Amino acid sequence: MSYFKVNNLEQYFKHYNKSVREPRKFWGKIAEENFVWYQGWDKVVDFDMATADVKWFVNGKLNIVKNCIDRHLARKGDKTAIIFEPNNPDEAAQHITYSELYVRVSKLANVLREQGIKKGDRVCIYLPMIPELAVSVLACARIGAVHSVVFAGFSSAAVASRIENCGAKMVITADGGYRGDKTIPLKTIVDEALEKYDAVEKVLVVKRTNQSVQMQENRDFWMEPLLEAALDNNVAEIMDAEDPLFILYTSGSTGKPKGMLHTTAGYMVQTAYTFKNIFNYEENDIFWCTADIGWITGHSYIVYGPLLNGATTVMFEGIPSYPDFGRFWEVIDKHKVTQFYTAPTAIRSLAKESTDWVTKHDLSSLKVIGSVGEPINEEAWHWYNDHVGKKKCPIVDTWWQTETGSIMISPIPFVTPTKPTYATLPLPGIQPVLMDELRNEIEGNQVVGSLCIKFPWPSMARTIWGDHQRYIDTYFKAFPGKYFTGDGALRDEVGYYRITGRVDDVIIVSGHNLGTAPIEDAINEHPAVAESAIVGYPHDIKGNALYGFVILKETGEYRDRDNLSMEINQQIANHIGPIAKLDKIQFVSGLPKTRSGKIMRRILRKIAEGDFNNFGDISTLLNPEIVEEIKEGKV
Repeated sequence: MSYFKVNNLEQYFKHYNKSVREPRKFWGKIAEENFVWYQGWDKVVDFDMATADVKWFVNGKLNIVKNCIDRHLARKGDKTAIIFEPNNPDEAAQHITYSELYVRVSKLANVLREQGIKKGDRVCIYLPMIPELAVSVLACARIGAVHSVVFAGFSSAAVASRIENCGAKMVITADGGYRGDKTIPLKTIVDEALEKYDAVEKVLVVKRTNQSVQMQENRDFWMEPLLEAALDNNVAEIMDAEDPLFILYTSGSTGKPKGMLHTTAGYMVQTAYTFKNIFNYEENDIFWCTADIGWITGHSYIVYGPLLNGATTVMFEGIPSYPDFGRFWEVIDKHKVTQFYTAPTAIRSLAKESTDWVTKHDLSSLKVIGSVGEPINEEAWHWYNDHVGKKKCPIVDTWWQTETGSIMISPIPFVTPTKPTYATLPLPGIQPVLMDELRNEIEGNQVVGSLCIKFPWPSMARTIWGDHQRYIDTYFKAFPGKYFTGDGALRDEVGYYRITGRVDDVIIVSGHNLGTAPIEDAINEHPAVAESAIVGYPHDIKGNALYGFVILKETGEYRDRDNLSMEINQQIANHIGPIAKLDKIQFVSGLPKTRSGKIMRRILRKIAEGDFNNFGDISTLLNPEIVEEIKEGKV
C-alpha cells in the first residue's frame, strides 16, 4: 500500500506540513491509491463546522467489506485473517483465513437478508469476543445494515436503552459468554432488555456456553442451522461514501449515552492509514489489540484497520488475569505477536504482580507496543517499556476517542522520539489547537489549554444518532469553528502533546468513559437516596476510580451503611453495568452548591483525592459549612 511513510523526524515534519497545507490532496491521494471504489468522488471534503455538517469523498461509491476481504482473496486467500484465542487456554485457538472469512461473512450476510434485514436497518450485536462478533459486524456492513455493538458486560437496562435509541430491528447474541472464571447469561440479559423494548423482530443466538436459554417462537433463532442452509457467496451492497456504517454509544456528561454515528468511506480510509503507520505493520506480522469490539478501539484496530491492510489480527476472549497473570505474555509467546496494543489499566494491574509472569515467556517477537484508552502514567510506561518491550520496542501512546474514529496523536515507531506520558505529535492530516477560556487559540509551546481540532478529518463521527443538535452543542459550540475534544492538554517546549484529562463530567475508569449523570440517576432511584454526586479520584490500577457522595432520605438514615452501599452498587450494576460501580461511598447531609443549585464538583474532587489544602473561593456556596463536614467524614 502506498501510504505516506517516513523514516525520520525531518521527513515527518515535511509530510505533516504538506498535509496541513493541502489536506484535500493528502487524503485524496491516500484514498485513491489504496482502496477499491465502484465510483470515484466529486469532492474530497465538503464541510461547515458551524452546523457540524461534514462529508468526505462526496458521491464516492464503495463497500468497506469488499476492501476488508474480497480484494485480498487472489493473493492472500490462504493467509490467516483472524486468530481466535479462547478464554480457556486449554481450548484450541482458531485460525480463520481470508477465504474462510469470506465464506462465513457471506453466509451470515445472506441469513440477515433472509431474515428481513436490508440496507439502512440497525442491528444490535451483543456478543462475547468470539469470531461470530467480527463476522456479524462485517456481515452487516456487507449488506449496508448499520451495526451497533454493545459491550457484553452491560446490563439489560443499558442494552434496552441502546436498542431503543437506535431502533434496532434485530439483535445478535449468544446463549452466554465466558469471562475468566465467570459465565455471563447474555441471552437472558437480552430477554430482559426486550421486555422493556419489544420492537425487535428477530434475535439470532450463537451457541457458545451451551447453557439453557428461553427461545421465543418466531422471534428467536439459533444461528448455526441458518448458516448451514445459507449460500456461501454474497454480492456486496454498493454504498455511498457517507452511508452510515455503525452507531457506537459513549457516555455523556449529561443524560443518556450518545450514539456516535460513523459513516463508510472516511472511516475506512483513516483507520487503514493509521493502522499501517502507527503500528509499523509489515507483511506476516501478527497484530494483537486486547480491547473488546464493544469499544471503538476494537472496531478500528481489531476488525477494520487490520483487515483493510490484509493483516492477521488476534481476537482474545479472555482477561489478563485468567487463569493466571501470565496470560497476556503466554498469548504473545504462543502466536509470536509482533504488535501489542492494550490499556494502561491492564498494564498497571499486571505491573503489581511478580515479573516472573513476564520473564517465563518469550516476548522477542514484539516490535511495537501500544497504549490506548487513557493517558498512561509514568510508572506504568517505564514498567511496560522495561519488562514487555525490553527497551527495544517503541511505545505508541495513542490519543483518540470514540468520536474521532481513529488515532489522532501518537508517536510513529522508530521516527518520533517517545517521552513518557506524552502522546507526542499529531498524525499527518490532523490539526490540533489549544484554546484558552476566552476562546482564543494559544500560540507557542509550554502552554495548557482545551484541546480542539480546527480542520475536519475523514474518520470523525458525523452526528449523534437522532439528535444532531446535541452533537453541535457537545462538540462545536464551546469553541465556534472547531471540534472540542472535551480534553485538556499540555503542549511542551518541542510541541509534544500530553493529555491532562477530561474537562467535563466524564470520568475515564479502566479506559471506559463513564458519564457521571447516568450513574447519579441510577443511584437516585434507590428508595433510600435523596441525591448523589459522583467524582473521580486517582487509582493505582484503574487510573481513576469513582467516589460517590450520597444524601439519604429520612427513611434511609436508620439503615445499615454497609448494606446500603452494597445495594447502591447493585443498583448501578443493574442500570449501567458492573464497570460503573463506586469504589468509595460517603454518606453526607448535603452537597456544596452554588446559589443557582449547581454542585461545585471541584471541591468534591479535591476531598476525594485527599487534598484539603486549597478549596479556592467558596464564597459563592449556598452552604459553605458543608465543606468541613464532608472533609471530616471522608472515607
